[in-house]
Amino acid sequence: MTGQDHKGSVEIDTSKPHPARMYDWYLGGKDNYPVDEEMGRQMLALEPRVPVMARVNRAFMHRATRWLAGQGVRQFLDIGTGIPTEPNLHQVAQGIAPEARVVYCDNDPIVLAHAAALLRSTPEGVTEYLQADVRDPATIVEGAAKVLDLTRPVALSLIALLHFVSDEDGAHELVRRLLAELPSGSYLMMTHATADFTPEESAEATAKLKAAGVTLALRSREEFSRFFDGLELVEPGVEIVHRWRPELGEPVPGQDDGVIPGYGAVACKP
Repeated sequence: MTGQDHKGSVEIDTSKPHPARMYDWYLGGKDNYPVDEEMGRQMLALEPRVPVMARVNRAFMHRATRWLAGQGVRQFLDIGTGIPTEPNLHQVAQGIAPEARVVYCDNDPIVLAHAAALLRSTPEGVTEYLQADVRDPATIVEGAAKVLDLTRPVALSLIALLHFVSDEDGAHELVRRLLAELPSGSYLMMTHATADFTPEESAEATAKLKAAGVTLALRSREEFSRFFDGLELVEPGVEIVHRWRPELGEPVPGQDDGVIPGYGAVACKP
């Protein structure tokens, strides 16, 4: 089930942009292709703050992970991991609880190629990588169960992921199916882009990405909140991403230059 098991069976498709590689380009990384940079530049022309948004999402993950580890959570399932950017989730969690166990999951072969960076666990803890798609929750749960004890609380991390899954692909049902496999006391930590503040630019961005073969399903605050139906939201509830418990991390430069068009939240499964 390790990432290495799949290296011979996946090929990198450089004919169309991939969200994980575009995200890497926004963050100033080198693991992207001209097709990713070209689309990234088109997105920047519509919304110059996209790189800030990418960093804000990473910073939310760091803060939420610190909070969860502080609550005693010792198991994390991070789907839509993206290309490693330090500190990774396991470094944050194991910095607080060295025994923390983390399973990463992504569907981009270039993330798989860097899986070794995600597997540098503390001696006391465990990290593992799964090559799988969020649209295949059964495979994810089966693989995660080899590392995580699914009778004990797990934090399910879906950072900047579900806005790439449409309602037609059953985004809300996918989250419900994943949470159904996790016990009481588990958590959902999630961020999501929205068109609530920039409707015209967002419509143009969605159209450009669609033409390039990338789904962008921007959701309203109400639609995002539906992912947490039946869960107990942690204070301050659904919030603009960088305004969720800012005291737990350092501010991202540029985050206060206008509204960052995205929401974040953490909630507990009762």
